[in-house]
Amino acid sequence: MKPIILIPARMGSTRLPNKVLADIAGQPMVVHVYNRAVAAGIGPVAVACGEMVIAEAVQRAGGMAIMTDRHLPSGSDRIYHALESIDPNRKYDTVINLQGDLPSIDPSYLLAVLAPLIDKSVEISSLAAPITSAEEAASPAVVKCAAAFPPGAKTGRALYFSRSKIPYGEGPLWHHIGIYAYRRAALEKFVHLSPSPLEEREKLEQLRALEAGMVMAVAQVPAAPFGVDTEADLARVRLVLELA
Repeated sequence: MKPIILIPARMGSTRLPNKVLADIAGQPMVVHVYNRAVAAGIGPVAVACGEMVIAEAVQRAGGMAIMTDRHLPSGSDRIYHALESIDPNRKYDTVINLQGDLPSIDPSYLLAVLAPLIDKSVEISSLAAPITSAEEAASPAVVKCAAAFPPGAKTGRALYFSRSKIPYGEGPLWHHIGIYAYRRAALEKFVHLSPSPLEEREKLEQLRALEAGMVMAVAQVPAAPFGVDTEADLARVRLVLELA
């Protein structure tokens, strides 16, 4: 594999406006994410920006920024257009989509998300962490993954995603982590699919791929990374990173 990491970033967050530029320990949040991605040592890293102000912040920190249409509907569309711009000769065959609101992401998770792609039948890979509380299992804000892990395996097929508690019965539950690795052809296929019924019902974009018959798999990681969606989240991550 020849991977590239792309970080889609825009200013239009509804719950926490302009969060990608929120200051954390003297750096914009998106710069923290960029630096974590670089630390993974996988390949080039770039931020796919919806607005020039984000690109300028990334470039001031020495990072690579690519402008994309601010009206693109999703992060997947943003990284696809950025990839076509930065790599028209198709040097990179694998694309990691890393959210711009994970400033404390462990760089090892970006290596982990590539592991399922060792199986050549897998088109898209992602991550899942154990759910450890009844509150987490019941929360619709926590996306659950029904995954088929063979005995002793740390990677397995993703069969469904839901905001409800799945699957039924006794056994482990898995918290889906929205970091994806796409084979390049799979990303191109995905962004040209129309939104699907289950995607629109659950408000989960990855269901579009499953409904289209695309093969997804997940790798197990120890815990879900801390994302920033609210002012309280921002205060918490500021405390953690300023003390680090």
